[in-house]
Amino acid sequence: MTEITDTSGRLPPPLETFVLQWGDLGGQWGVNRSISQIHALLYLAEKPLTAEDIAETLSMARSNVSNSLKELLAWNLIRRVPMRQDRRDHYEAETDVWEIAARITAGRKQREIDPALAALRGCIAAADDDPEVSPVARQRLHAMLDFTAALDRWYGQMLSIPPGKRDMLLKLGAKIASFLPGGKG
Repeated sequence: MTEITDTSGRLPPPLETFVLQWGDLGGQWGVNRSISQIHALLYLAEKPLTAEDIAETLSMARSNVSNSLKELLAWNLIRRVPMRQDRRDHYEAETDVWEIAARITAGRKQREIDPALAALRGCIAAADDDPEVSPVARQRLHAMLDFTAALDRWYGQMLSIPPGKRDMLLKLGAKIASFLPGGKG
């Protein structure tokens, strides 16, 4: 585990472990480790932190922190917070885990699902007009588009569910299938 080399007791060991592991998980999700570690630190912080606070706590270069903060702001996972009688920028993270998940999902949808839908639609339009494309390949392209479009619709539907109902759906999990025709109970 990297990035935090000397915390000088600034973070209790369980919090340091969380920050390090969140950084490693971010790397597995395709997010820069520093960005993930800064997000974890701000998520755990009890008060807004400056870039200098973050750089010192995580033993990161100030320029790395600055670039990472810009990325987190672009994902809408953190916000600047004005502090009385302090001209420096202070940052805090969104702490509602559902809101964090929704913002990350929205960003991923915009960067991954939307372009996939556009690419699939373009490929299908070209394939449908090309006599060299086999019916099997055409059917598989349509199946991929149907699946991706269903994910996109499901995402939109999940956003419209009120939080209380969303929480109930999550708790029900697979049990909800028993209420559907042919579902097993």
